Formats: sequence, C-alpha cells, structure tokens
Amino acid sequence: MRPRHIGLLAGGVLAIVLALVGFTALVNSRQASPGQSVTGVASIGGPFALTKSDGKAVTERDFLGKPTAIFFGFTFCPEVCPTTLYELSGLIKDLGPEADEMNFAFVSVDWERDGPKELASYTSAFDSHIQGLSGTEAQIETVTKAYRVYYKRVPVEGGDYTIDHTASVYLMDKDGRFVGTLAYGEARDTMLEKLKRLVAGA
Repeated sequence: MRPRHIGLLAGGVLAIVLALVGFTALVNSRQASPGQSVTGVASIGGPFALTKSDGKAVTERDFLGKPTAIFFGFTFCPEVCPTTLYELSGLIKDLGPEADEMNFAFVSVDWERDGPKELASYTSAFDSHIQGLSGTEAQIETVTKAYRVYYKRVPVEGGDYTIDHTASVYLMDKDGRFVGTLAYGEARDTMLEKLKRLVAGA
C-alpha cells in the first residue's frame, strides 16, 4: 500500500475514534446529578399501575412528594437482583433517618411467576423500605416502556427461562422526573452521595 493511502486510512480511523469519543462525552454530559433535571435526552418515567406486595394497587402518583429509587428485576434472578437489593439495603441503613424521606421500589418484570405473594416473600430478605411491585403483562409492558427498561426472556435448559434486564437503579426526584442512576458495580461511596444529594434536593 502506498504511503499516501496509509495516511488516508489512518486519518479515517482517527476520525472515527474521535467521533466515538465525542459521542460518549455527549452522553455522559447529559447524566445529571440528583436534584437536577436531565435535558436533551428521551423522557424516562411516566404513568403506570402496579400492585404492591400487600395486594394494594399503586400508581406513579403514590410516589410523588418524595424522591424515588426504583429497580427492575425478578425474583428468580441469580445474581444482579439480590446483589443490587442487598447493596441498596446497606445504603438505606447508611442513610439513617434520611431513608424515610425516599421511596424505594423493586418492580418485577417477570409477570408470569412474580405476584404479590412472591414479591412479599422475596423483599422480606432486604430492608423494609423496599416495596415489591408486580403487574400483569400489559402493566409491565407499560412501566418498562415508560422507564425505557430493557428486558427479554431467555430460554434455558428444561423448558424454563431466565430474563436479561437493565441492571441500573433509576433515581427520580419528588416530582417524578428522572435525574440519574446507580450503576451496577458502582462504588458504594458514590452511590450513597447520590442518594444524599437526591434527598437534599427534595
């Protein structure tokens, strides 16, 4: 290959790399700190109707007035869900009395296997602030679309299935507006600071 062609190829690769870096920086720049509105990105959150683990109906309006940490998973989840809820329980303990100024919710995307009883039993292993929420297939479709949550059933041996799903905890302000996330595997101190700022911004 001639030197001129090599230079053009290298320049093209560099342009692509710079474009990707710029795109990543743009996405990261639009992740607001708790207490600040996120602008310039697709809306996250919205109306939903689900059922609490005590059998009572609940909607998004029941969570207004306090900031909310909401996580989507399922009770048969082998690792991500129990790990996340365990860590969230620890953060709630660290918040102390401030934890009462927030809502904490675990929404099951497994509408076939997880009902109120299953959610009540599952969440009893974690901090009592965490509410288990379940729903019908249509209700889960509505809430996951509103929060732009990815989930997909994956067949496993024996005719059963598992579920791939978004692993982040969504943070909403007291008015139901998305303000950020707690990422899976994020440093504990960073997550705690986010929750404290979210409470302070309420």
